[in-house]
Amino acid sequence: MPEPRIVSLIASATEIVCALGFEDRMVGRSHECDFPPSVEKLPVCSSSKVDVDGSSRAIDDQVRAIVADALSVYRVDTRLLDELAPTVIVTQTQCEVCAVSLKDVEQAVCELVSSEPRIVSLEPMDLGDVFSDLHSVASALGRPERAERLNAGLTARLDAIRERSGGLAERPVIACIEWIDPLMHAENWVPELVEIAGGKVMLGAAGRHSGYFEFERMVDADPDVIAVMPCGFDIPRTAAEMPPLAARPGWSDLSAVKNGRVFLTDGNQFFNRPGPRVVESAEILAELLHPEVFDFGHRGTGWTEWVG
Repeated sequence: MPEPRIVSLIASATEIVCALGFEDRMVGRSHECDFPPSVEKLPVCSSSKVDVDGSSRAIDDQVRAIVADALSVYRVDTRLLDELAPTVIVTQTQCEVCAVSLKDVEQAVCELVSSEPRIVSLEPMDLGDVFSDLHSVASALGRPERAERLNAGLTARLDAIRERSGGLAERPVIACIEWIDPLMHAENWVPELVEIAGGKVMLGAAGRHSGYFEFERMVDADPDVIAVMPCGFDIPRTAAEMPPLAARPGWSDLSAVKNGRVFLTDGNQFFNRPGPRVVESAEILAELLHPEVFDFGHRGTGWTEWVG
């Protein structure tokens, strides 16, 4: 099998490709691919139609309007793709807000006349799908055994967390907030990571798309811990978006707020990316839920306390 020429149009797939040992075969990336940092030197094959510098509410309004018109929120640079001549393009169909859509990639590929690349479309809905996607990418690149080794190592790390948390008497209830305004709770693989880390989710179930919820649901549930993990935001950006949430009547009365157990996480680098770093996401949750038991060193980089 000839050496592949890979373009990844989703950040999590880029991490998968690199973790499988194919970084040196990558010839292009999406505008959001930034890990490992060395991939940032690669040509950028996509761009966003959304003004990401706006507020959480403004971004949500833009995305809803674009999706309502059956349009992708991203653009694909067809001319650049043709110049790069990839043999494999990796994208995602799970959420068109998180990656260049499959239909956009297929349209771009139809315009390519030289390389006729194979499209590998990932669709992770839960933790099992994440591991299956690692195998799908490795198989498409002709080295399925690399996924077997990688999956075994990742699974062992998750099992070690589960074993330690399984013997704990307390399983705190945690609200995992994936968007601040309007409020969304994290689903997909996050509830499974919470269970592994020794907690219970306030809302949601594994294998479902993240959903909107009313603030009153959180007041009624009164979670022990609140983890804010907005899609695409790092910790400083998340902190900047907190005032509207903290200003809501009843916020200061929540147990998590009164007990200093509200945490800001780097949702962009961890929880929103269904790739190898789901293990680090579980480690972060374990630190938030059981700080007396777990310390993987993610404080300050993966999460920090919210200071109102």
